[in-house]
Amino acid sequence: MEFIDGVKKKDTLDIHDILESGFEGEEIRINGAVHSIRDMGEVAFVILRKAQGLVQCVYEPGVTDFELHKLREESAVEVLGTVKKEERSPHGFEIRLKEIKVLSKPAEPLPVPVSKWKLNTSLETKLALRPVSLRNIRERARFRIQEGIVRGFREYLFCQGFTEIHTPKIVARGAEGGSNVFKLDYFGKRAELGQSPQFYKQAMAGVFDRVFETAPVFRAEKHNTTRHLNEYTSLDFEMAYIDSFEDIMAMETGVLQAIMALLKKDYKKELELLDVILPDVSKIPAVRFDRAKELVSEAYDRKIRNPYDLEPEEELLIGQYFKEKYGSDFVFVTHYPSKKRPFYAMEDPGDPRFTLSFDLLFKGLEVTTGGQRIHDYEMILNKLVKRGMDTADIESYLMIFKYGMPPHGGLGIGLERLTMRLLDEQNVREAALFPRDVTRLEP
Repeated sequence: MEFIDGVKKKDTLDIHDILESGFEGEEIRINGAVHSIRDMGEVAFVILRKAQGLVQCVYEPGVTDFELHKLREESAVEVLGTVKKEERSPHGFEIRLKEIKVLSKPAEPLPVPVSKWKLNTSLETKLALRPVSLRNIRERARFRIQEGIVRGFREYLFCQGFTEIHTPKIVARGAEGGSNVFKLDYFGKRAELGQSPQFYKQAMAGVFDRVFETAPVFRAEKHNTTRHLNEYTSLDFEMAYIDSFEDIMAMETGVLQAIMALLKKDYKKELELLDVILPDVSKIPAVRFDRAKELVSEAYDRKIRNPYDLEPEEELLIGQYFKEKYGSDFVFVTHYPSKKRPFYAMEDPGDPRFTLSFDLLFKGLEVTTGGQRIHDYEMILNKLVKRGMDTADIESYLMIFKYGMPPHGGLGIGLERLTMRLLDEQNVREAALFPRDVTRLEP
């Protein structure tokens, strides 16, 4: 009988092993995918691709026990060789090859040249061939940076006393209401894919005080634009015992500061690879919704057409205004009109036409929506009546208020939009591993 007692130690090394311990002049084993082959005649350079980057290997006829012409790009290999310092190589070392063992080889040539510095193909081609195109070093670097965003979000909130939760995505009713939901037949019952974890994270704020989640949300919007997806990852948190909705904005500012610090510390290589300049988030300006519209109207001679919402062009101009005036890539727009906010948004006691809510714009694009929620049972019942909504549809949600809830609020950050703006991309699909939009269900 065999017992499994943990991770088995491998004979092969990774890039970080070599960087940490050197191994100069020693024979080591390393595996990876053949990223490219450059035959120079007397020697050939075989570049291996690993999770941490590229490794330059030197093939020498008569020294390396392998026939070079049998090696193909994208073959998975394990090699034996001697580590030598080489400042011109990635990571400052190379491996002089002694043996090459092919673990697997491709059945067909690559449909796109993933070893090129940049994939000069259309976005449509890149998405159609996503499992392959993501092997390109620059393409995959986007998602290493995206990993850093989620890490920063999660680690900072842990430090702030938040508990990570996991809420259902098959729900009886969408939190936002309306028709933009994906409907399901759930064993003969009506069900939907969740538009937001809103109801559940509010319930859990009554349990743990501070909660967060990173998970997919679904919107059946038929917008085929550069900023819309039908499935995206939302970074949500909800916090109880707040003094005002400004506590939520302050927490998000702290989250962004932690994210940028982590990216600077642990993702320097990817940032340099994509020429990313991290924004200054030491402080973020905040402006009321109605004042923001006035500022844009006055500064850019633009007529206010919709008093209840921000048009995409207005968001861009607000971003431009605060960049020019205050040097900030971010701006909080607060006090959105009640007409354009969900029923659970807390109205401004001083002027109920507006809510204690906000959006965060990043370079003129909305990346966050948040605010204070109604926590009083009678108040939320009155709001539902005012909106002509049936309380029977959300009885389980109303339970949390019936039995007492502290003042609370929270937000949701669109991960792909935040990544898109950070990388200065023009289409949110560039920041989605396998995007789902009105036309795309595969790969």
